[in-house]
Amino acid sequence: MTAQAKAKWFRFLVLVLGGGTIYKLGSLKDAFYVPMQEFMGLSHTEIGTLMSVNAIVATALFVVGGMLADRFDTRKLIPLGLLGTGGLGLYLASFPGFDRLLIVFGLLAICADCIFWPSLLKAIRNLGDDNEQGRMFGLLEGGRGVVDTLIAFSALGVFVLMGSGAAGLKSAILFYAAIDILAGILTWFLLTEGASRPVTTPRTGLDGLLQAVRLPGVWLVSFNVFMVYIVYCGLTYFIPYLKDMYELPVALVGAYGIINQYFLKVLGGPAGGFLADKRLKSSTRYLKWAFVALLPLMAIIMLIPKGPSFIYAGMAATLSFALIVFTMRGVFWAPMSEVGIAPHISGSAFGIGCLIGYAPGMFAYVIYGAILDSYPGQQGYDYVFSLMSLLAVIGFMVSSALYRRVHSRATLPADGALPQS
Repeated sequence: MTAQAKAKWFRFLVLVLGGGTIYKLGSLKDAFYVPMQEFMGLSHTEIGTLMSVNAIVATALFVVGGMLADRFDTRKLIPLGLLGTGGLGLYLASFPGFDRLLIVFGLLAICADCIFWPSLLKAIRNLGDDNEQGRMFGLLEGGRGVVDTLIAFSALGVFVLMGSGAAGLKSAILFYAAIDILAGILTWFLLTEGASRPVTTPRTGLDGLLQAVRLPGVWLVSFNVFMVYIVYCGLTYFIPYLKDMYELPVALVGAYGIINQYFLKVLGGPAGGFLADKRLKSSTRYLKWAFVALLPLMAIIMLIPKGPSFIYAGMAATLSFALIVFTMRGVFWAPMSEVGIAPHISGSAFGIGCLIGYAPGMFAYVIYGAILDSYPGQQGYDYVFSLMSLLAVIGFMVSSALYRRVHSRATLPADGALPQS
């Protein structure tokens, strides 16, 4: 391996470290959904509302974040987001009231989704050439999964060690905050000026945004991410589903949540990148057929008998569904290269993509949670899972349109603008 290649992969690992730590506090429900209900006094709807506020602020600022990533050094923006997140975690551990939690989750979105995430995506996009995008983003998701899993299981260990009560939850939150602060310090010193591949064009701001807005491919990729993400939001409800319908013990609920939300990234991200780049030769083609594969799995989940005797069947079916979703998450940004986005406006393009693609976070958790609160028990879960199936069908239609666009578009000019008709 050449020195240049070693430097590239070292920067990649540093980026993965940041990407695998920054969302733990904002996604506290992944491993601690039930403890949040019990010790912070939150209902399904309130947890969903916190997630929605986080997503609303994130969505409002994604485009701003993309402009920042195009204009400023990502080496500075990435650690800044991590340090800010860690500071907020220190306050979150005090268990503030629901009104203050709304503010905290909004500020977490500013740090993670405005300052950090578009910068991370641009840095990853610029590390690899056009033939590597599926693998680069797949390995990003897989690498984040490794970091996610290690940190989340460590936090769960802290929770259990401290008695699995309110003190345990506070200690776990403080652990997450400390990890974010440490990651921010490390990325500041380890992420060199070469974190992004240099380009000959000047840094852009509003001009780059306006240029990206005019590209139809950006919008198609964005809506495709939207459909993957709205189905992904539903994975959270496999966690209380197993507890309510199969009587999964609370300690195992946390472990399942970590596997469901984090460990599957380890398998799904690289697997999605490999299948997209090596087997199907197209990320858009892979996404199209992955949506189809979700439908029979959801049917199996809904048809498996309920009760402790069938807990392993329920876990296997839900984890299989989640694995496919994570293979899709691993490559859903790769089509930005397939539709011909120029590197110097990629920050703005990703900002637009995040604005649309992650928009389901504003309302999906509230909708899913409200359904479960309004229709307790099996009926509520049947409604949620049926809605997820319908959304997968719509996702197949969107991915099909994107696939046709990728394979019918004319060659784009070097500046990323579309030919004039």
